[in-house]
Amino acid sequence: MGTNLEDGGAAMDGPELSRRELEILNGIEQELRTEQLLDRRLRTLHRGLRPWSSARDWPRRHWLGACTAVLGLVCAVFFVRAVVTSSPAQIWAFSGLWVLTLVGLLLLVIRWCRRVAAASERAKKY
Repeated sequence: MGTNLEDGGAAMDGPELSRRELEILNGIEQELRTEQLLDRRLRTLHRGLRPWSSARDWPRRHWLGACTAVLGLVCAVFFVRAVVTSSPAQIWAFSGLWVLTLVGLLLLVIRWCRRVAAASERAKKY
């Protein structure tokens, strides 16, 4: 059993790699380095709520969805109050919140469509 210290690697227990196996491994590594999206993901590891992501990443990455959800809840409360009281101020408040909620939903749908399109483009490459 030998150790393979070529290319600055760490010592490993087990059989050494042959010259051909090292060339194949280097070729695979070079090919993987050319994938920019994979390289960026491996460097940053931004994939949402995962065990390796910190809890403070969540608000920055999901603020639009959280704000839209809160707007939807507040909008529902104003809708019920507007129906019960028939107050013009309540109705206008509901209308304004409803428009903001729809804009938030539209932005979320656009973001989702772009993500799906990017995933299908990556799938076409393979």
